[in-house]
Amino acid sequence: MLSFFQRSAPGAMPVMARRRRAWNSWRRQPGYLGIESARDEAGFGITVSYWESEEAIKDWKQNAEHLEAQRRGVESWCSNYIVRIAKVERAYGMKNKKTDQEKTG
Repeated sequence: MLSFFQRSAPGAMPVMARRRRAWNSWRRQPGYLGIESARDEAGFGITVSYWESEEAIKDWKQNAEHLEAQRRGVESWCSNYIVRIAKVERAYGMKNKKTDQEKTG
């Protein structure tokens, strides 16, 4: 798992289309498993991507599209970021059927 914590520079929120393009390039990368992302109105965002192995993350990090996006982000809209690499040992959750029914019903 790779987590990316990022704060956009004031007035420079990245366009959603740009993020979608980046995520689509990740999907083509061998070893990619999935992604989750959230962002607040102040420009703070967290993106978590899941990979088969640390080797897959290293390969993605050297991807030409990623390197170019990283360069553009640092130059134009990202004021700071932190990357964390971790291994997911276990994952679980709960789905409240009553809440889902209220939303759709």
